[in-house]
Amino acid sequence: MCSMTKVITYGTFDLFHQGHINLLKRAKALGDWLIVGVTTDNFDLERGKINTCNNVMERIDAVRATGLADQIIIEEYRGQKIDDIQRYGVDIFAIGSDWEGYFDYLKEFCKVVYLPRTEGISSTQLRDERPTVEIGLIGTGSIARRFVEEASFVASNSIAAAYNPDAAECKAFCKKHGIAQAADLDELYGKCNAVYIASPHYTHYGYAKSALEAGKHVLCETPLVLNEAEAKELFEIAKSKGLVLMMAHKTAYCPAFGHLITLLQSGAIGEIVDIKAATTTLTDENDAKMDSSRFGGSMNENGCFPLLPIFRLLGTDYSKCYFVSKYKDGVDIYTKGILFTKSASATFEVGLGAKTEGSLVVSGTKGYAYVPAPWWKTSYFELRYEDQNQNKKYFYPFAGEGLRYEIKEFVSAILANGYFYSKLPVKEILAMSRIQEDFINGKKVRILK
Repeated sequence: MCSMTKVITYGTFDLFHQGHINLLKRAKALGDWLIVGVTTDNFDLERGKINTCNNVMERIDAVRATGLADQIIIEEYRGQKIDDIQRYGVDIFAIGSDWEGYFDYLKEFCKVVYLPRTEGISSTQLRDERPTVEIGLIGTGSIARRFVEEASFVASNSIAAAYNPDAAECKAFCKKHGIAQAADLDELYGKCNAVYIASPHYTHYGYAKSALEAGKHVLCETPLVLNEAEAKELFEIAKSKGLVLMMAHKTAYCPAFGHLITLLQSGAIGEIVDIKAATTTLTDENDAKMDSSRFGGSMNENGCFPLLPIFRLLGTDYSKCYFVSKYKDGVDIYTKGILFTKSASATFEVGLGAKTEGSLVVSGTKGYAYVPAPWWKTSYFELRYEDQNQNKKYFYPFAGEGLRYEIKEFVSAILANGYFYSKLPVKEILAMSRIQEDFINGKKVRILK
């Protein structure tokens, strides 16, 4: 009896096209049973593929729909190809000729065949041909500079123009980055279909409302606004016009933080009873972040970061929130908040003029999660238990400045024509705005001498 010849191939299969079909047909012709490995979203991110347009389930469905794959598996980690070849008794590893020679190391385990690619079509080409989100920048400070750099790693977007009421500063920024300068908001809106707001906090509401009313999608830096009523109004305008309104909170969109939350929500450390989160960054006293007239200070600058894991894991239905603050020249250089829900407590620390250990600790009835400083750039975390043999460590990439993750979500949401899953729900943003508002109004704030 002749044994079955098993063939395996791998790919991202993004924006599935005829080239993918041809590759699968050629691989299928090499044997009797074709196994197709589809890369996960997180593995693609780890390999630097931030430009994928379809999620893993969409890509799996596209491969399945061809009827060419006898078996579909998920590729999740480096080195998995060797494991899969041995696990499934593979005879032939097949891959596109653009990888010629790269996978020769697999010849120790099976035959390696490089298949000719279909000329004239590729996922990269299709991504380049997709509609482009033209983004206008409002604000030209340091975060806007990082935004321009990070946007280059994301497909289907371009920076159309920039505006800053300080024309000289805007001119210098635009010249440095090769971007058109807009003299006013009307000119900016005429050049873009979306805006990124990176202006001082107190201007966010006005700019966001103006952009939404002009029919532009909005990505706004943290905090979105500084009171709940304004946040609700902006989301109502966005909904009524079918526009995307997102807060640019890089931690909310990075892979490691998402996995941490999923693990904890699944009960990995039991019932959560307490959360401690700190975000402190020592800042020059002359920095605009320390200007009381511009709503500077630790809570306004950093408050949204530690509140993210608290609201994500405990919910937004908190009963009480107290603040203790140290002030200097009219702004809080350090603030500690204590928040309670029906079943748990949480403390958060923010500072611009005082430094603490910037870690995140989530305590549960079975163990605890520890994310070392700076936890808001999550790339590594641990789950720790009474029996140390059960401890687990998790490592994930945190690419560049992290802004590319939020830019990708923003662009994808716009191109999805209204249907998308927000990784930062409206209710959490409203709760953050409510906390900011209570603090600004001095509600339950104790000021230290």
